[in-house]
Parts: sequence; C-alpha cells; structure tokens
Amino acid sequence: MSRHRKTLIASTLVVGAMALPAIAQDATAELIARSHDANAALMRGNGARWQALSPLSEDFVLMSPFGGTPSKGTYTPEQLAKIGRFFRNGSFEQELVQSWRTDDMVVLALIERATVEVGGLPAQPWALRVTLVYRRDGGTWRLAHRHADPLASGISLDAAAALGRGE
Repeated sequence: MSRHRKTLIASTLVVGAMALPAIAQDATAELIARSHDANAALMRGNGARWQALSPLSEDFVLMSPFGGTPSKGTYTPEQLAKIGRFFRNGSFEQELVQSWRTDDMVVLALIERATVEVGGLPAQPWALRVTLVYRRDGGTWRLAHRHADPLASGISLDAAAALGRGE
C-alpha cells in the first residue's frame, strides 16, 4: 500500500473530534480508498474500472461539475467507454474534508485534484469540490449520489451571480 493511501486511510479514523467505532472506521476508510482508486482510474480513461470500484445504486444521481440537468440511473458499457474517452492521461489526488456514517450510509466531502486531459482539452489542473453518498445495499456499498463543482479555488460574488443567472 502506498504511503499516500496509508495516510489517507489513517486520516479517516477520526471524524471531527469523535473517534468512530472500529467497524465504522473500516467501512468509511474502505470507501475513501475505493473512491480514490476509482477516480484515479477514470482520470486515466478507464470508465469500466471506475464503475467496478464504485458500483452504482439503481437510483444513482450525478450532478456533473459542468452543470446542467442531473443524470439518473446506471451506465451501459457503451456509456462507460464514452466517459472513459472523455478523460485521458490524468493524475489524481483526493483530500478528505469530512465524513459521516450511519449503519447504512456514508457521506464523503472531498476535494479532488487532477491534472488531466478533459474533452479534448490539453492537460491542465482541475480541482473539484465533491460530495459522495454511499448507501449499503445488502452487503455492498453502492454509490447513490455524486455532486461535483469546479469551485475549489473560490470565485467572486459577481462571477457566482453571473452563473446563477445562467451567463
């Protein structure tokens, strides 16, 4: 296991000022690590590996960092291949901001940082604020929701107002 991944997992064992029970630590740490590995694969163009590591709930909702109408449902192999072609030659890191867990749900607030070719653009840094919601379905944790936005660096009130107006 890489030093980064060990640090990432170790950083999840305390949430806020309250230590989690060992079983909660294990599930939360595993989902944080799985999220990292899945998105690292996606940034390299491997949509199938992303979905293998992030099984989706049937009612999965994606709120894309590019905005627009949220998409719902799972992806076909053809859609995953198309998603994989959208991202190329990327590197990926994630920072845990906060995690929350109940018996059947884990929520991760993250900052994802990638340097990647997106949609045919030359490689550039991308920083996203991301919320992931995992729901336990039997013995499997499934990704039920992903919301991402490109505002990790912050924007001005005027720029936010322009986006709010659809400009």
